[in-house]
Amino acid sequence: MKPLGKVNLKWSPDFAYALGLLATDGNLSLDGRHIDLTSKDNEQLGNFLRCLKIANKIGSKYSGSGRKYFRVQIGDINFYKFLLNVGFMPAKSKIISKLDIPDKYFFDFLRGHFDGDGTFYSYRDARWRNSFMFYTVFVSASMAHLKWLRNKLFDNLDISGHISSSKNRSAHELRYAKAESLKLLPKLYYNPLVICLSRKRNKVEGVLASQGKKL
Repeated sequence: MKPLGKVNLKWSPDFAYALGLLATDGNLSLDGRHIDLTSKDNEQLGNFLRCLKIANKIGSKYSGSGRKYFRVQIGDINFYKFLLNVGFMPAKSKIISKLDIPDKYFFDFLRGHFDGDGTFYSYRDARWRNSFMFYTVFVSASMAHLKWLRNKLFDNLDISGHISSSKNRSAHELRYAKAESLKLLPKLYYNPLVICLSRKRNKVEGVLASQGKKL
């Protein structure tokens, strides 16, 4: 008989980061056992497996438009049940809400969330002389989930952000502008060795460096 689980269900910075990835790009099957993570970044899945200390195979698949994605699947009943207790569920995209993440590891979770579906962009506002703006953005199909993130960040950092929705309300964005991003980003990357998607960290560091700032 196969063992019920192989993921060590102990909270740590890496474990919380892995759950952040699952909150955005993960999926729980209906069979009560399997958990999938899909990403266009092979590094992302390598980081995910490293965080969970397992060695599952990384596969690949192609979208209808021919874009290549990487995928990993875990069969683990105990991990599946653990995720349900935290607040995950199958077909979670539009209904995920609050997750039971220990405060100690919230920013590790949030970094995984950012690496999964978040974005960071900058531009120069032509309306204002010497104006350079940048934004840290978290994305979800669930408004309730973004409101939970926003409330957590307000409680921890006293930053408010702004939530906007697409025209058909199929996706929502929680954005933090320059001043609030400067409070938030050092919390996400609080250590040069924290696990993360390197291309996003490099982008953040490059923009900050252009403004004479650093994490």
